[in-house]
Amino acid sequence: MSSTMLQLVQQVSAELNLAVPTYVAGNPSQDTQQILALMNGAGYDLIKEHDWQALQVQYRFYTQAITTDATSTNGSTTLVVDSGTDISTVTNQWGITGYNINQDTQVVTANNTSKEIVMSQMASGSGTGQVVLAQTAYTLPADFEAITDRTQWDKTKHWEALGPEDAQQWQWLKSGYISTGPRIRWRILDNQFQVWPPMNTNEYLGWEYRSKGWARAANGTVKNSFTADTDTTVLDDRIIVLSTKLKYFQIKSFDTTALQQDYMRYLSIAKSNDKGAPNLSFAPYPSKVLIGYANIPDTGYGS
Repeated sequence: MSSTMLQLVQQVSAELNLAVPTYVAGNPSQDTQQILALMNGAGYDLIKEHDWQALQVQYRFYTQAITTDATSTNGSTTLVVDSGTDISTVTNQWGITGYNINQDTQVVTANNTSKEIVMSQMASGSGTGQVVLAQTAYTLPADFEAITDRTQWDKTKHWEALGPEDAQQWQWLKSGYISTGPRIRWRILDNQFQVWPPMNTNEYLGWEYRSKGWARAANGTVKNSFTADTDTTVLDDRIIVLSTKLKYFQIKSFDTTALQQDYMRYLSIAKSNDKGAPNLSFAPYPSKVLIGYANIPDTGYGS
């Protein structure tokens, strides 16, 4: 079981031959306050130091889409949807496709009372026809630090999502004549996970990311800092202690040689033991995933 914030601060204080506090949060001691601040700094640094398995999180969600009839007016940015359509969840994270709607048209505002949507582009014609309102931008998780490459999948279609697209490719996709296809493209832009093209179905998407929530409250709530004596960390306790001691010596302008060696040695060990690694061969060969001697039947050919 992980040590609490109080226990970690007490350990650091004892190893530095400082007064050992009986509580940390709200303690007026400058040494205790400084050790807590440096300990939080250690946590902030460590989440960028390595892809710790304890900070790897799987994220899953359904895309949102609404298909409805809507009335447009040529040259107007106002679109009126069917009176029975609920657009209370529609925001500027949504796009619009369909009848009289130009490519790459986004929702600016949506009023569920009047059923009016203000669009980013003017309609290309007048009349009533079917449109699709589709959410194309999704807010990142609150504890998001960095996305894990090649974990993005459309789990509904069992296809890997393509990306991240760069700025030039993204604008080509959203503006060019040939810009849609069966594969989902993605990009992180404006601190949002953005997808293209807009979809008219609820696709189940998923990816992994590195969390910045290295601390936990007593009730399990994910936190980005130590704030309560009962908080714990998902990182290695000893790394937190050694990093805090090193930072304390650095801030005091003491000789850090020995502490730096201890910290780097333990950090290297912790990284190597954090998660498994594949065995690499100097003579690899393709796996036999189709018919081969390992999976053909002994009898029953042709039956």
